Amino acid sequence: MFNNVGAIDRAIRLVVAATLAYLGLWVYVGSSLGIGLTLLATVLAISAVAGSCLLYGLFGINTRKQNTHQN
Repeated sequence: MFNNVGAIDRAIRLVVAATLAYLGLWVYVGSSLGIGLTLLATVLAISAVAGSCLLYGLFGINTRKQNTHQN
C-alpha cells in the first residue's frame, strides 16, 4: 500500500472526521443525513489512520513529505 497523506493532512482529516461523526451520531441521528455523515467520517478516519487516500492516488496528489536524506 502507498502512503500519500502527510501529517498535517492526517490531523485535519481526523478533526473533520470527529466533527462529522458527532453531527451524524448525535445531531442528525436516525436520518439519512446522519447516516451519510457517519459514513463519510468513517472513510476520512480510515484514510487518516492508514495514511493513504485513493482519490489522491487517482489524481497523483501526494501531501506526504519525501525523505531527502539517503543512507
